[in-house]
Amino acid sequence: QAVEHQLKICGVKRNVDVSVLYLAGQGLRSIPSLSQFHRLRYLWINNNKIQDLTFLIKNYCLTELYLNNNELTDISGALKHLCALQILLLHNNQLKKLDKTVKELKGMISLQTLNLFHNPLAQDPDYRLYVIYFLPSVQLLDRKSVTQGERESALHLYNRERSCVVQSIAFGKRVNTPLGTAVGSSRCTQPARRLMMPSGYEFGNHTNKIPFENSEDAVLLRAMTRSLMEFSSVDWNKVATCRERRLENKVEEPREKLTVQFR
Repeated sequence: QAVEHQLKICGVKRNVDVSVLYLAGQGLRSIPSLSQFHRLRYLWINNNKIQDLTFLIKNYCLTELYLNNNELTDISGALKHLCALQILLLHNNQLKKLDKTVKELKGMISLQTLNLFHNPLAQDPDYRLYVIYFLPSVQLLDRKSVTQGERESALHLYNRERSCVVQSIAFGKRVNTPLGTAVGSSRCTQPARRLMMPSGYEFGNHTNKIPFENSEDAVLLRAMTRSLMEFSSVDWNKVATCRERRLENKVEEPREKLTVQFR
């Protein structure tokens, strides 16, 4: 009845024309399936007593979903198909399992705004960093913008090896072993160690894998395989113009060309 009442208020006669549905604050405990509204994009169900979300099983076009202030205890299997969601408000519910809740939202690659505060799961000491790491698309979490520092802290906490490699490359960490030089004493000279990329761990195809136990080995290999670049310059002030060559019978001096090569 609540759905029909809203459709009458909006003057909508065809289900295909329904893109907005406002059912907030009506004391609803359950809602019939909304699968007939294939183009539904904005849905307000906040401030009710909803405990089950099975009525959303086929609303793939939803971009904004307001479920705050209900009695939800678990959302497993109810929202993962909503890949177009950009705004999801779930605060003031009874969600307890942080890992299960975040797992349900992982497929939402467009999700930018998420509220989970005032749920039991938000009491976890690493709650915010956990959400930031496993839901990287979120820009606004619990009404607070996600900072770059928080992203770095989350990466360090949940993927320490990758964090070390990223930091060493991004901030120019010095590698102690010179490229192409000998390692060892003058009495017993050994060739510099040659690092080989393990099979299946090439940089281009497997950027998420960390093949080296020591992060500096990855930095060294990257430096050794980097393309050679060359820059050349000429001091054009010392080069005679066409007019000067015609008016002055001087032997033109050879041009000085400065070339610099580096990796």
